[in-house]
Amino acid sequence: MNTIINIGRSFGSGGGYVGQAIGKKLGIPVYDNELISKAAEENGYSASLFAGEEKRSLFSVSSFFASGRLSVMDGSYVNDNVMFKIQSEVIRSIAEKGDAIIIGRCADYILRDLNCLDVFVCAPMEFRIKRLMENEGLSADDAEDLMRRKDRTRETYYNYYTFGAWGKADNYDLCIDSSILGIDGTADFIIDFGRRCGKVK
Repeated sequence: MNTIINIGRSFGSGGGYVGQAIGKKLGIPVYDNELISKAAEENGYSASLFAGEEKRSLFSVSSFFASGRLSVMDGSYVNDNVMFKIQSEVIRSIAEKGDAIIIGRCADYILRDLNCLDVFVCAPMEFRIKRLMENEGLSADDAEDLMRRKDRTRETYYNYYTFGAWGKADNYDLCIDSSILGIDGTADFIIDFGRRCGKVK
């Protein structure tokens, strides 16, 4: 059984850092935007398609494939559903290869037929705003605006493709407030929880 941990996160909660901490503690690769992009390229797709935030976009087919394995007419475009299908194939290939921690990208939904640990990392708004102010050098107003925009983008993306509710507790095995235990403490808690429920080796 591969250990697969899928991490959803509210913006500013440090969910990505929690994932990296788990990966370091368990010796498991963490697939964030950068590594998912590399995995996409290994599967013959353009890495640039997966490099950004989770959001709905429109791409030309001619720029979709890294190796030109399809011959298409210039100006042709792929829609959101095709893009999500490609992304799903890449994420499933990651899960099939071995242990993995996958950040975002609706991985919990894409891998719902596997024995994964699905986690959502959240934190109070005030904590997230303060964290963004410190990490990004933003004013309180700018930090709150960025937080709300990013959360809205992630929620729209997740809800559109999964027909679910982003951040809703019953979509996940565990929802955890990272402000209580901090990054390392949250990572330790998730690992312990995963082992207790038989989803982490």
